[in-house]
Amino acid sequence: MLDQKAVAAIADELLEARRTRTPIPRLTARYPEMTVQDSYAVQNLWSDRLQESGRTLVGRKIGLTSKAMQAATGITEPDYGVILDDMVLENGATLQWDDYTHPRVEVELAFVLGKPLSGPNCSIFDVLDATDYVVPALEILDSRIEMEGRTIVDTISDNAAMGAMVIGGNPVKPRDIDLRWVAALLYRNQVIEETGVAAGVLNHPAAGVHWLANKLAAHGTTLGAGEIILAGSFTRPMWVYKGDSVYADYGQLGTITCRFE
Repeated sequence: MLDQKAVAAIADELLEARRTRTPIPRLTARYPEMTVQDSYAVQNLWSDRLQESGRTLVGRKIGLTSKAMQAATGITEPDYGVILDDMVLENGATLQWDDYTHPRVEVELAFVLGKPLSGPNCSIFDVLDATDYVVPALEILDSRIEMEGRTIVDTISDNAAMGAMVIGGNPVKPRDIDLRWVAALLYRNQVIEETGVAAGVLNHPAAGVHWLANKLAAHGTTLGAGEIILAGSFTRPMWVYKGDSVYADYGQLGTITCRFE
């Protein structure tokens, strides 16, 4: 395990990388002894420092929950990161492409909690009971660490590659439809690039949320009422470039659009 000085140094590097949009060298190449526990310590310190600068924690993201994403990254276990208030964008948002490093887009569902959710024995039924509504969301992946050869330790340290999210479409109560069968069509510049079904996320998108609640319980943390939980992508990440428009069609759950300038 790393000592606190090394954890703080890495968190500082990542804060500077976020500011300059210049990825830092892969952590596991420089700290081969670094563990998953170390990487969450880095993430927590990084998040604390951003909150001290005025940002607010509004939720969590879960990553690498689907076979599509695990195949795309070579990483076979889920991870999580934090969502801060300035990361949440409205439907139709225009994003500055230069504000991100290697931006990619994923199709997800967001669970907005109506009451607290905690482990260690949280079940999918507890998630459905605690959720106020579910709504479509696009996640914008960002990379503050070089991508080649990354492991889950690098990804977790990098806040699970969370850059921003665009939320929109039609919110639904979690018991009003079968969330497993929510499907989405993802377009870039009017050309369809990816399709997926929400069951690709651990057989039910709520499964990632109870995994997260149980994972956080080991650190004495619970999910609070009002928090947004991004449940994980059910398509592969789609690369986007300056000038691209993105359109996601979720059928009865509506559509989301955004543009990169």
